[in-house]
Amino acid sequence: MDRVYGTCFCDESCQHTRDCCFDYTSVCPAQACVVSEWSHWSGCAQQCEPAIRVRRRHIEQEPRNSGNACPSLEEKAGCLEYINTRGKNCAQTHGLAFITTIKYSKDRIKRHLSGDSEDQGYCMEFKLESLSHHCNAESRPHAQWMQYLREGYTVCVVCQPPAMRNDSHSCQGDGADFDGTKVLHWQAVGNPRCRGTWKKVQKMEQCSCPLVHSFIFI
Repeated sequence: MDRVYGTCFCDESCQHTRDCCFDYTSVCPAQACVVSEWSHWSGCAQQCEPAIRVRRRHIEQEPRNSGNACPSLEEKAGCLEYINTRGKNCAQTHGLAFITTIKYSKDRIKRHLSGDSEDQGYCMEFKLESLSHHCNAESRPHAQWMQYLREGYTVCVVCQPPAMRNDSHSCQGDGADFDGTKVLHWQAVGNPRCRGTWKKVQKMEQCSCPLVHSFIFI
């Protein structure tokens, strides 16, 4: 309805019925959804085994007048805690390697299990021998990093506290005690069906792989 004949109402339905007032876009500007900052990450749902952690945010203002819709309000990521409910360390030095995106290292909680100084860790370089099709089929936001795992690719995996045990200065499944002919097994945290094998290439002080091919023991 033309404003000359009445009040201009900011009612989105007029765009469907095509009877908006002539100055609708200026009187009723689009207002995008506004959300809060992310909360802190929750703890792992379980201890001593791969699990999921969550962080959330809430809507502070609903979108109006065809403004941008609200983004996702929940984000998940894989995690693994090495301290059980009794406060004891439950890491292992040998066995299946659990890995996740290198981005996890930015906000993981580094606990000093013993000693006063923190070991900065090291980098293990592997050549991927095989992986399940579940890795490349991942589309969930917290697991999209798995799409960059490819057979034949060289990847770098960081070992640092708390995944690194103070007594052995190694991470579970890092292959430090084996030569390059040993086939080792790994699993992606966040999707237990994304798993495969790799062979150790070398141990380095710093990783040199591209970011998308850089991971962390967890």
